[in-house]
Amino acid sequence: MAGKKITKVEVIDSIYEKTGVNRREIKTVVEQVFEVIKGTLIAGGIVEFRGFGTFETRIRKGRRKARNPKTGKEVSVTSHGIAAFRPGRELKQAVWTLLQAEEPDT
Repeated sequence: MAGKKITKVEVIDSIYEKTGVNRREIKTVVEQVFEVIKGTLIAGGIVEFRGFGTFETRIRKGRRKARNPKTGKEVSVTSHGIAAFRPGRELKQAVWTLLQAEEPDT
């Protein structure tokens, strides 16, 4: 089910092809968008893009007994913050039929 992974450079190239704006300027804007999102999340805020989704921080509860998947050793984990993304309604609807489109008709 995994689709093609794209990198930041490929995003910049795609925007360049669609707009013709200088690649350096596009890179600066893309990096600044990421910095604003990152800074807002670190400050405990929420970033909402209507129609796309919401970035927010959540607290993951700690555990006394957790397991290191690499070594199998038992470790304790303290409560910590995580970055989370919730897709917006339009994105959910657009992706909803993704699996059906990949399955061949029988």
